[in-house]
Amino acid sequence: MLDQIVFLAAVTILGVFEQAYFSLQVIAARRKYHVQPPSISGPPEFERIFRAQANCSEYFPLFLASLWVAGLFFNQVLAACCGLLYLYARYLYFAGFAESSKGRLGPMYLNAGILWAMAGLSSVGILNFLLLHYLKVNILRGIGQLFGL
Repeated sequence: MLDQIVFLAAVTILGVFEQAYFSLQVIAARRKYHVQPPSISGPPEFERIFRAQANCSEYFPLFLASLWVAGLFFNQVLAACCGLLYLYARYLYFAGFAESSKGRLGPMYLNAGILWAMAGLSSVGILNFLLLHYLKVNILRGIGQLFGL
């Protein structure tokens, strides 16, 4: 069974490390810009780093849910690849936002697209499972035959 989830687990732990890195960047920015907890306001440079980390944390549960559901019900390798791309785009988002508020836009749109793609894969996978389980209809096999897979 572990071979069916190992890539999802690996991407998940990479995501945890990335979240930890973002949190450490906020700690470093607090020191650099002399912003004492619990304050969240300070120079714009600090506020961008703080907001970038908060935004990344807010989306992490959506990422994890869509990663695992897409991996379990659609395809583990495809979901893990999407997950890696998402984490890379999240890093670009964080770095871009730290530089300027406009620097977050391109990576933000890429992240949104990847999340929607994983949600779509999840939905198709769940629908296929329900149809196969209850009606003995396999839409994924039909789609694969349509594309010669």
